[in-house]
Amino acid sequence: MAEIRFDRHFRTPSSEGYHLMRGTDRLGTVDLHFTSTTVHCTLILEQDLARDELARLIEQIDEDLVLSADTPRDDFLVSAYQGKEIGFYSDEYHADDEGVEVSVGDEDDEDDQQ
Repeated sequence: MAEIRFDRHFRTPSSEGYHLMRGTDRLGTVDLHFTSTTVHCTLILEQDLARDELARLIEQIDEDLVLSADTPRDDFLVSAYQGKEIGFYSDEYHADDEGVEVSVGDEDDEDDQQ
């Protein structure tokens, strides 16, 4: 597997988030959440990886990010998903500016109330 680097995009007192980069391509994201005894990891891959590549990636996350955090841990729990980003939204996003209507609740509920 080509060399992977971790570009941090957020850090709090008990968590960190990284973009997984292979060259200039984003391979996915990693969110780490540190508790007093366990480190929880959410790994989202945007590209297919063979099972052995995934195992090596998890080992690399453990060695490069978790163990280097100097936080004692009894276990490292990883939930791995495969998917793709479909958008990025923030408080500055205004659906009406795009001509998109955002509804709250089910449309069926509205029909029942009329």
